[in-house]
Amino acid sequence: MAMVCLTDFEEYAKEHLSKATWDYYAAGADECCTRDDNLLAYKRIRLRPRILRDVSVSDTRTTIQGTEISFPVGIAPTAFHCLAWHEGEMATARATEALNTCYITSTYSTCSVEEIVAAAPNGYRWFQLYLYRDRKLSEQIVHRVEALGYKALVLTVDVPYTGKRRNDIRNQFKLPPHLKVKNFDGVFQEAAVTEEYGIPANTLDPSISWKDVYWLQSITRLPIIIKGILTKEDAELAVEHGVQGIIVSNHGGRQLDGGPASIDALSEIVDTVQGRIEVYLDGGIRTGSDVLKSLALGAKCVFIGRPAVWGLAYKGEEGVREVLQILNDEFRLSMALSGCRNVAEINRNLIQFSKF
Repeated sequence: MAMVCLTDFEEYAKEHLSKATWDYYAAGADECCTRDDNLLAYKRIRLRPRILRDVSVSDTRTTIQGTEISFPVGIAPTAFHCLAWHEGEMATARATEALNTCYITSTYSTCSVEEIVAAAPNGYRWFQLYLYRDRKLSEQIVHRVEALGYKALVLTVDVPYTGKRRNDIRNQFKLPPHLKVKNFDGVFQEAAVTEEYGIPANTLDPSISWKDVYWLQSITRLPIIIKGILTKEDAELAVEHGVQGIIVSNHGGRQLDGGPASIDALSEIVDTVQGRIEVYLDGGIRTGSDVLKSLALGAKCVFIGRPAVWGLAYKGEEGVREVLQILNDEFRLSMALSGCRNVAEINRNLIQFSKF
């Protein structure tokens, strides 16, 4: 069967992954309202296409943090890629290297940061970071990824506690014995009685606050991008604390249920930031026109989470490449049909909100 759109990969993954694995990837918190609204929100946004604009030549390139990428879609940090494909994050890294875009590696990778770099030595990578009660754990991984050539830290700030994902609780989800959170291999020698997503429970630090941004700046020279901001108030605080970027994100609807869809939160954050730092988005991107809408509302780049995993489940590296290529092709077509020849021509005049 020809894979024509991202939904085709989703259907394949649901059919071929085990129930517990599928439920883990698909999970939203509580009633999944926010997870579902991430998708529905795009359908409420309409495009205002301009015509007769000579779109015979188009250019999808852009820059993020000063580095050129081939089109404004990267891979969001998602955990446990080896559950979907035996090569896991190494396959994801090779696919994003081949498409010349950005891969945000998850702390919760089933391949180590060293293995990921070895698999795709020329790839453009950021590293997603959590802060732990034991700050030394966070500090060690920061120094590891800095030495390996990762180009930014993506501090995820919306998980002081893990959201309640009902199916994971029902399935008693655990990593199979042959898989580990490889970045912490051997760190937790005393196996804890209660484990949460591959590491001992209560390892994440719920006391994390803005002062920790200053602490992070004191131990690294890497740009710091904050992931998980949904309000203009926090966007302003992020700018004041000297970070280099914001990812507007509700963690794929996996944390606080009842919060806004990412795309619905984007405008107020872009308006507050006023170009002082770059603003990105993840959550709900499924088509090239979703990418176009996000850029029109002010995102510099978007990141996809679940679709990358579906691509892995389909054909590993080749599957992720296909997912990215489909999005690239759809984005280019949506741009052209809306009268945009390059990313710089995309602006808010392209958008109207549906009255329905």
